[in-house]
Amino acid sequence: MTETILARCEARGLRMTGPRRTIARVLEESDDHPDAEELHARASAIDPGISIATVYRTVKLFEESGILERLEFGDGRARYEDAERDHHDHLIDLSTGEVIEFVDPEIEALQEKIAAKLGYELRGHRMELYGVPRKTTPKP
Repeated sequence: MTETILARCEARGLRMTGPRRTIARVLEESDDHPDAEELHARASAIDPGISIATVYRTVKLFEESGILERLEFGDGRARYEDAERDHHDHLIDLSTGEVIEFVDPEIEALQEKIAAKLGYELRGHRMELYGVPRKTTPKP
């Protein structure tokens, strides 16, 4: 990923108001998968005039422009991440809601192999794993 979210917005000709710039900056600095409410909390800490409605409109615009990817992990909240991040998969901790990003070359190769076996050239995929931490037993 070479360009910032803001640079990609400008390159696509989006009108970048002050609130949109702030939201873009917050997204750029996020290393998690914030939902609109979390984005609002972070953005309004920088600019208290940013409304939740502005955040919803902005993420929708960024999503429709291919800048953000909307993620839904079954908890009723849409979360967002940069659409141009390096490929990765997700493990969702059902007990805490934490989203763990990972890349596994064996899984990637297996997916390619399965697609080829079925007569397809893989153009993309999304994998989400859902789990809870294993109970650890104390060692004697």
